[in-house]
Amino acid sequence: MSKIRTRLFQSWFRLSRPLTLGVRAAVENEAGHVFMVRHTYMKGWFMPGGGVERGETALGALRRELVEEAGVQLTSEPRMINVYSNHYVFPNDHVILYRVPWGSWEPVKATQMGEIAETAWVDPVAPIEGVTRGTLMRLQELYQDVPVSPYWTMRT
Repeated sequence: MSKIRTRLFQSWFRLSRPLTLGVRAAVENEAGHVFMVRHTYMKGWFMPGGGVERGETALGALRRELVEEAGVQLTSEPRMINVYSNHYVFPNDHVILYRVPWGSWEPVKATQMGEIAETAWVDPVAPIEGVTRGTLMRLQELYQDVPVSPYWTMRT
């Protein structure tokens, strides 16, 4: 059922937006762990984030998605890390990654409505089982000095 819903959602996006843009964030806690989410509609663990809506800025989308999915309210500007091509997953898609260090956010009540199945604070050097390939690549770039790829994920 979730695969069908994901395919329908992606098809709608392709028709309504030939070019898509998403945002994700490495939100860090005091211990240096990174916040992860598992969605109800697709497999794997991800950093929180989502699509930039029509008329919305990337930073505005990030602020909205962090409150929705993570219960995180930014108190200062996050650092943009990179813009990645995500063509393997969705043609003409790009993802902007931000880093949100401890002390630049405060907890608030998450506003998501059944989109998030589970959340976890994860050691970025030893991530939780089921982290998606693209997320794992970003964690390695941020926390293990692996060279930055221009692609969010690649074929294996």
